[in-house]
Amino acid sequence: CGVSALRSLTAAGERTVMVNYNPETVSTDYDECDQLYFEELSLERVLDVYDQESARGIVVSVGGQIPNNLAMPLHRAGAKILGTSPEMIDNAEDRFKFSAMVDRIGCQQPAWKELAAMQDAVNFANEVGYPVLVRPSYVLSGAAMKVAFNEDQLTAFLQTAVDVSPEHPVVVSKFIDGAKEVEMDAVAKDGEVLAAAVHEHVENAGVHSGDATLMLPTQNISNYTKWRITDATAKVAKELNITGPFNMQFICKGTDVMIIECNLRASRSFPFVSKTMNVDFIEAATKLMIDKDVSDLDLPALGDFSRPKDYVGVKAPMFSFTRLRGADPVLGVEMASTGEVACFGVNVKEAFLKALLSTNFQMPRKNILCSVQKDLMPQFVHCAYDLVDQGYVLHATKKTYDALQENRIPATLVEYPTADVEPNVSTLLKNKSVCLVVNIPTPFSEKIEDNYIMRRTAVDFGIPLITNINLVKMFSDAVVAHGKEEMIGLRPDSLFDYYQNEDPSEAWTGPDQFH
Repeated sequence: CGVSALRSLTAAGERTVMVNYNPETVSTDYDECDQLYFEELSLERVLDVYDQESARGIVVSVGGQIPNNLAMPLHRAGAKILGTSPEMIDNAEDRFKFSAMVDRIGCQQPAWKELAAMQDAVNFANEVGYPVLVRPSYVLSGAAMKVAFNEDQLTAFLQTAVDVSPEHPVVVSKFIDGAKEVEMDAVAKDGEVLAAAVHEHVENAGVHSGDATLMLPTQNISNYTKWRITDATAKVAKELNITGPFNMQFICKGTDVMIIECNLRASRSFPFVSKTMNVDFIEAATKLMIDKDVSDLDLPALGDFSRPKDYVGVKAPMFSFTRLRGADPVLGVEMASTGEVACFGVNVKEAFLKALLSTNFQMPRKNILCSVQKDLMPQFVHCAYDLVDQGYVLHATKKTYDALQENRIPATLVEYPTADVEPNVSTLLKNKSVCLVVNIPTPFSEKIEDNYIMRRTAVDFGIPLITNINLVKMFSDAVVAHGKEEMIGLRPDSLFDYYQNEDPSEAWTGPDQFH
């Protein structure tokens, strides 16, 4: 996003200066800007550069959470922030202000309460019922954000949240279990949304958006839900008078379409959205922040769900658990991924399988180890049947084995890692006798140590691991559609192949525009 902003500013005739301390990013290539500073992103350093370069303004909305956190301090120090005003950024980042605003403009959100005292939070949780979500303000990657299932967890998580964000309010909200999460990436000018893309998570709400598997266009949400998302986006953009990029997150269940949060900056999914929609959202946002015309860009309008038409894009996360000794490779509301891969397919199953394989996931050859919490077994049985039908052999821990036997799904019983009995899970994994581990815990799982050992051993021995029931369902559906070994129907076309093969009459951009 930073590079696209630099290039758009340069094309508009502006002199560009980049402040970045991460040499791993393209934005620190010396030829991407007129002046490059390898400096920490602190108030003092940014102001030094701002004064040294006699800059006319600062773009904080394309560099992630840290620049966004500097918006108000820079504004108070007299620096000019381009795009959405720092006061409005504060209104979105401050959990209390944002939640109050959502209520004021008549949009739906989960029941919430600002933390004034520990007992107030406990009383609120007892009133709305557990689980509840602890949400600090101005944090990166969901730091200290936790789902509490009882009072002991709530008090511990609240203290951590206060420690992480001591100067800003902590909000406790009702956690909606089993809800679908949907995101809106958009660009606005003076509160009017000019470009919008809605994408859907494969995983249910409860997995951080940075760790989620994204699908564009959406696959499983109704037209009513789309209308509600469109309506809420327009209202929030107008109320915050947004100019530039922003990201909104929603949870959808039944007729409820509730706002989780709004980030007045580019999200990690902006590059994915831009490539899939074939138009550069950051170019549009940058031009709008410096009052340039964007009529030459064929931007997808708010409420237009027709793009892309002939293919589906899926973005899958990549993790570095192999380098983090002892870390538990399970997904939650705090982000753990360190990268992502996006792929196209003629349908969502093909795109998902391509994306999964691109993350170095190895397709299982024969044996699959399964250990699934009993509450999820009614869903998993269908996946297990499909996998067996495709020729896979299932090995299962005791309770999973019993549930599979009850439903007449063939499986081989294996003992838990802590049991001194063979055949044992640890032995199977260390001998690489299985090619895939499906371990799906919930907060109510009883075999906590065994589940952890299972997941960690799989990672340590390079065995593919799936820990989410929705991912298992998507995987089994994709295997059924494309075959166990041959992967029939997977086309290895690149992004440029899709652009090259499209009908010129249906192209959204000219030959000299973003590709």
